[in-house]
Order: sequence, then structure tokens, then C-alpha cells
Amino acid sequence: MKYLGMMTLAAAMLGSSPMAQAANVQITAQNPVIELSISEQVDSRPDTATFSTGVETKAVTATQALRDNSRQAKMMIDKLKSLGIADKDIQTTGINLNADYQYDRASKINRFVGYRVSNQVRATVRDIGKLGTILDALVSSGGATNLSGPYFSIDDDNAIKQLARERALANGKKQAENYAKASGYSGVRVLSIAEGISNNGPGPMPANRMMAMQEQSVPVTLGQVGTSVNLNITYEMTR
Repeated sequence: MKYLGMMTLAAAMLGSSPMAQAANVQITAQNPVIELSISEQVDSRPDTATFSTGVETKAVTATQALRDNSRQAKMMIDKLKSLGIADKDIQTTGINLNADYQYDRASKINRFVGYRVSNQVRATVRDIGKLGTILDALVSSGGATNLSGPYFSIDDDNAIKQLARERALANGKKQAENYAKASGYSGVRVLSIAEGISNNGPGPMPANRMMAMQEQSVPVTLGQVGTSVNLNITYEMTR
């Protein structure tokens, strides 16, 4: 019989291309086939942290609110740079100007009181041991009025992905051989492999919790980041 499938082989398995190759091909299988979904996760210590921070200002006029915010935002960004964060690791993610209203309980209406401006940036910390100090300094002397994160990751996870891939392949082959032997066959051969990769890190620390920890110099626990490889493998049973 013929088996029509998507042949997707990762570069690390082929050793020839930096990108995974994919093509529709006709694969001839003379015997029954086994389709397995295999997932393997490798946990490791993160070496990179990303967080969001910003400043918010209010003023009677839009112009003044924006000018005040720009001044404070520049101070915050300069502080990030002085703490050793490179220009390429600091990115503006949003500048917002909105009318500001205050609810009047007596009249039960929202009264216009001026304008509100916010400027948010995302920063990446590569010297992760300094993360707590950086967060503390941003609020205590950098002018930041909010924090969100951190999100932990691994800067170069190629070796970790390869380890997870090898484990998934070995696990898949073992399971397929068990099915084959239980069905009266002696072994298996691979017909197709499709791969998916995901990174599972600890969730971000809530901003209000981070703010409450300022007097504790923002202790940060890194935990571990999970790198998962998901394989869909089709085998043919062999005699």
C-alpha cells in the first residue's frame, strides 16, 4: 500500500540545512503502519529574563502630560542603560495618551480632569544575577511607576532542543517496536516525522507582588524553564 504523508525532518537530524525541510511525498508501505505522538521536555536553568516597565503621568493639558512623561521616560531608559542593559535589549512597546476622568459620587458622573500619558518599554536582562537589583533601581531611582514580569528563557537552547529530540525519537522507537512485536512483527522503520517545539517557563510575577517586595531588594527565584519537542512519527511494521 502507499502512505501519503508530510515528511518533515529537523535540520539537526539531517545535518544539512538550518531550516526544517517539508515536502509532500508518496511513501510506499507494504505492512501496517503505526502513528505516534511523542513529547519530551528537558528542564534547565534560565539565563535570560524579560520584563516590561513604564511611566505614567497626568496633567491638565495633553501637551504638558506628554512633556512630563517624555522627561520621566527618558530618565527611566537612561537608568536601564546605566544598569548594563544594551540598547538592542530595550524596546518601546507602547505610548498612550488618553483623557482622564474622575467619578463624582455626588453627581454620579465622570468629570474630565485632564490627560494621562503612559510609556511602556520591554527590557531583556542577560546578566540574570542582577535582575533583582535592576528592578529595585528602576522604581527607587529610575522613575518607573509599573513593572510586569519577569519572563524567564534560555538565550541559546539548541543543545537542549537536540537532547529533547533525541529522547523523543528513542521513546517513539521503543513504543513502536513494542506495538510491532505485539502484532507479530520483528521491528519498525520510520516513514515520516513532523516536529513542533515549545518553551514552558514559570509565569510572570504579578506587578503588585513585585512592588510589595521593593523593601526586600526584590528577591528573584529563577526556577527552571522547560523546552519541549513534540514529534508525530509514522512507522511501518517490518518482518
